[in-house]
Amino acid sequence: MQEYGYNLDQKLIKRLSGLTPWRTALAIAFDWAVIAGVIALSEYTQSIWALIFAWVVIAGRMHAFGVLIHDFAHYRFISNKKVSEWVGDALLAWPLLTFVDGYRKNHLAHHRYTNTEKDPDWSIKLGRMHFTFPQSWQFAILNLLGYLVGISSYRDMKSLATRLSDDEGKTLKYQLVRFGYYIAIAFVLTLTGAWHGFVVYWMIPFFTFFLLFLYVRSVAEHFGSMDYESELGSSRTVLPYLWERAFFAPHNVNYHLDHHLYPSVPYYNLPQLHAALMADPEYAAGAHITRGYTTGLVRECLAGETQAAPADANAAGVPTRRADSAIPAE
Repeated sequence: MQEYGYNLDQKLIKRLSGLTPWRTALAIAFDWAVIAGVIALSEYTQSIWALIFAWVVIAGRMHAFGVLIHDFAHYRFISNKKVSEWVGDALLAWPLLTFVDGYRKNHLAHHRYTNTEKDPDWSIKLGRMHFTFPQSWQFAILNLLGYLVGISSYRDMKSLATRLSDDEGKTLKYQLVRFGYYIAIAFVLTLTGAWHGFVVYWMIPFFTFFLLFLYVRSVAEHFGSMDYESELGSSRTVLPYLWERAFFAPHNVNYHLDHHLYPSVPYYNLPQLHAALMADPEYAAGAHITRGYTTGLVRECLAGETQAAPADANAAGVPTRRADSAIPAE
């Protein structure tokens, strides 16, 4: 693989890699507040449209939790790793039926062996129909609709379970605390008679829109029209439209190529990192940057061709890239 020359000033990288814990804490509080707010709105209006709106928004915040779990896996919250782990598990990972360390093991292997047979994310997806591109629009639509009826969700949950549930090395104390966490939630739900609300406002968005958003983001990061021989072409950064940020790109997760180059930079500094990288002509000329999840990414995945950069993307410094070969099926 042709590697990109890391030409950014190390003082800049050190500054951008600095931790600002209050920003992550505020993000966690914001995400939970949004979830509480849309539930309250749905309960107050008793409207089917408010309920559907709540499902989509809650799923978007679940996706946001996943992005923050990713930062916790890179130890990008606070320097105290033990405290960081408990906070990440209790407020983010356990509610999503996973845990930070299980995700970390998978994700760090992904960084070390990106897009190779040793990459657990890559190897489990390569050759699967839903990760083989170009793709017909008929199959793409059926696959996305499959999340709304549980078919695609069941498939993805099986895949996630095999990669993110490795609890080898976790102490008995940890296992008991995690088990007690779920028992306590079940007790509170029983005591308050809130099981119905839990199913409606947590399980339904989890098994539908949340997994759909995860799938779209997973495709965006390493699949479609990619140049796997180049470090700058094997990961994609997406410049999302404003509304897409809430669902497909919470907490700057769209800067995936930038993250792969400098994984020490926390999510809140990724826009600054991207701006610095775009000032490097080599990066700007070779980086795979796509405008929009619902526009550019769709064209790349369905037509197998990389989009010509639109006017607004050129203004942001987005280069026009050539089309690259699609991923072959097994």
